[in-house]
Amino acid sequence: MSTRVFVARLVGLTVFDPLGDRVGRVRDVVVVFGKNPSPRVIGLVVEVVQRRRVFLPLTRVTSIDAGKVITTGLVNMRRFEQRHNETLVCAELFDRQVTVREPDGETFTGTVEDMAMEQNQRRDWDMTKVFVRAQEQSSGASRAMHRLTRRRTGSTSLHDIRDVYGLNRQHTEQSAERLLETYDDLRVEDLAEVIHDLTPKRRAEVARALDDGTLADLLEELPEDDQVEIIAALDTERAADVLEAMEPDDAADLLGDLPPETAEDLLQRMEPADAAPLRRLLTYDENTAGGLMTTEPAILGPEATIAEALAVVRREEVAPALASAVFVVRPPLEVPTGRFLGMVHTQRLLREPPHTSLGNVVDSTVDPVNVDAPLGEVTRTLAQYNLVSLPVVDDDGRLLGAVTVDDVLDHILPEDWREERHDFRQDKTFPGVTQ
Repeated sequence: MSTRVFVARLVGLTVFDPLGDRVGRVRDVVVVFGKNPSPRVIGLVVEVVQRRRVFLPLTRVTSIDAGKVITTGLVNMRRFEQRHNETLVCAELFDRQVTVREPDGETFTGTVEDMAMEQNQRRDWDMTKVFVRAQEQSSGASRAMHRLTRRRTGSTSLHDIRDVYGLNRQHTEQSAERLLETYDDLRVEDLAEVIHDLTPKRRAEVARALDDGTLADLLEELPEDDQVEIIAALDTERAADVLEAMEPDDAADLLGDLPPETAEDLLQRMEPADAAPLRRLLTYDENTAGGLMTTEPAILGPEATIAEALAVVRREEVAPALASAVFVVRPPLEVPTGRFLGMVHTQRLLREPPHTSLGNVVDSTVDPVNVDAPLGEVTRTLAQYNLVSLPVVDDDGRLLGAVTVDDVLDHILPEDWREERHDFRQDKTFPGVTQ
């Protein structure tokens, strides 16, 4: 009796070598369509150390059972690159619209929820079953509720793959909900890796399925080419909303990569309060403090208490680097602020009584950098004071924003470092694994 394995249950399983050492985690299944109605399963995409995705042929898998995958111990650490005749089940086939023929000859339209693979007599693996959710006609209100709750409607059923048509080609727009559910455990940085490896069409579909906040976070982790491609594929109103949800410095960098007329159109559609700082950031040279900074650091007046400052830095939407310190200024507190007085590191906030005012503990020994300061000066100042974030002021000493270490690294590293990260440390091995 053959062993049947459903892909949705397989994804996320830990891969072990024969000695019991962890190799990685299954992220997708690779199939090849041919003349046979059942696509041939040729291997797994496994996420190993350094978030690298590698290809594990099924010939090197000794067993799939009990919530784990056992390999022979031999794993090629070269980054997985999909060939033109290969198809990724989770990334490309889940949510695909298909036509299903029932035993009585009737047909219906549905979407792929899951697929099952089985070993044949030759010990090879084939995709044999498709779990399908029937499509139902729905009103605009029900579709809106569906997007809100992510609860799918429609009956489900399991079918032989020979009775399912449309798996191999998809010309119409495809949903991405099932794909996102499969990768629900991934951090946004890891999800960006998955999205980067998709086809442009599939990337656009995934982008449309994400909410504005998640898509904004995702764009900040993608290479510039992917950012531009995704923004261009969105309708203008949606693109403007996503830019509003991004960190101002990242949004400004993205706008700078777009054609000037497109960037201006998006700025016009944004809320004036969100567009104003982006316009200001676009006026600075990208290799200066002004071009590196974000306009939304934690800013408070000297009369604010320690308790108020802690409440500001522990907000979920505040990036960790910006939460490392509070900048103390004279009113007004919106950039450009009044005169910059100094900063209070979060660690100091944790050591002081909650009722203490920031003016009594402010550190004025850290010199801010001018908005026109070159990248080299910014880098040296961060290193000199061992800072995670650095205040940026104008000629009048008014706070304009802050430069964080991650912003500096983005500019110091090669432009294509996000794509090159896949190729780092190729000479590394880990216990039980041979390249």
